[in-house]
Amino acid sequence: MLIQKLRLQRGWSQEQLAEMSGLSVRTIQRLERGGNVSVESLKALGAVFDVDFSALKPVEKDRNMNPNANSGQLRADEALALAKVQESKRFYIHLAQYLTTVAVLAAINVFLTPRAIWAPFVAVGWGLSVIFHGLRVFDRIPVFTPAWEKRRVEALLGRKL
Repeated sequence: MLIQKLRLQRGWSQEQLAEMSGLSVRTIQRLERGGNVSVESLKALGAVFDVDFSALKPVEKDRNMNPNANSGQLRADEALALAKVQESKRFYIHLAQYLTTVAVLAAINVFLTPRAIWAPFVAVGWGLSVIFHGLRVFDRIPVFTPAWEKRRVEALLGRKL
């Protein structure tokens, strides 16, 4: 997560960081999710970020509980905010894919098979999933939100968290 924080502070995409460090985009994604990291990868990233590679090493689990243990690590609120932004980003990508694909399918339908109208069926079906995705991402559905989960856990425990 520290690598992601440093990358975002500089306004770089994962692709840009991968290009500058000589690592693959997949490696950058794995490292940002907290996957295993080699010393060579840490050295490459340390050179790009202009920090000592040992500062990029993941900290032990017990140190993660203390937000002051390592100032370079993400705090809980930062991690939640990053997760929310990534969830929103996935929705916007989904929406862009939907709009592009529906436009192409509509053009194909109009030019190749104008007598058989089929593109609206695809648009409506997929559109419903895009709408549901957006409602879930932006917390407009009263169930399956973090607040709903908290209420359910408290109900099962019989006490406040």
